[in-house]
Amino acid sequence: MEGKWRVLLVDDHRHARQGMREIVEGCPDFLVVGEAASGEEAIGLMPDACPDLVLMDIHMPGMGGLAASKTIKEAYPAVKIVIVTVSDEPAHLFEALKKGAQGYLLKNLNPSAWREYLRAVAADDAPLSADIALSILREFAGRGGAAASSGDGAAGARSQGKRAEGPESGEPLREDLTPREKEILLEVARGLTNRDVAAALGVSEHTVKNHLKNILQKLHLGNRVQLTRYAYEQGIVDT
Repeated sequence: MEGKWRVLLVDDHRHARQGMREIVEGCPDFLVVGEAASGEEAIGLMPDACPDLVLMDIHMPGMGGLAASKTIKEAYPAVKIVIVTVSDEPAHLFEALKKGAQGYLLKNLNPSAWREYLRAVAADDAPLSADIALSILREFAGRGGAAASSGDGAAGARSQGKRAEGPESGEPLREDLTPREKEILLEVARGLTNRDVAAALGVSEHTVKNHLKNILQKLHLGNRVQLTRYAYEQGIVDT
């Protein structure tokens, strides 16, 4: 079991959990440490299961996947959560990221795509596809317009002379990012993995990871998915 990522499966359908288990156990990098049929059950299993990664169904009776994700991330911030669903509705993508999820998987993807993506998430190297990034950007833009008209949210806070915190603040690109950090931010937002960024910039993968950690800290962002959204919002990446 040494060196394996511990995985908790959460879905209210037994056959869906079995399908996820078969996919995950098909990869030697993962170890399934528990199953839950509800958000409440998943939260209860966290102390004993000690997962590194949670695969969370979005729609379940009682506490749904989004609420459970928020609760788990608040108590166990190091745990990575991937939302699993049949829908690619932008509103669901947006809400999942707000609740702290690191990834978003569609149930109809083939098993090899699942395993490749989960390995990337577990290794902090999961790029955000252009299609999903644009969906999130459009959803955010729609909500931002509504907030501006109502005086709420980040736009409203700025109009009242207040500083909005976090990735939804719409603040300009931080000037304290170094030129190298800005380069890495751009490449990550374009969907490159850490290995691809390293090759493109002629540096080591370890160097990219260190820079990425510093970028996230400076921008007060939780993961590279939020970083990608930030880059699209700021116009760093051309939509």
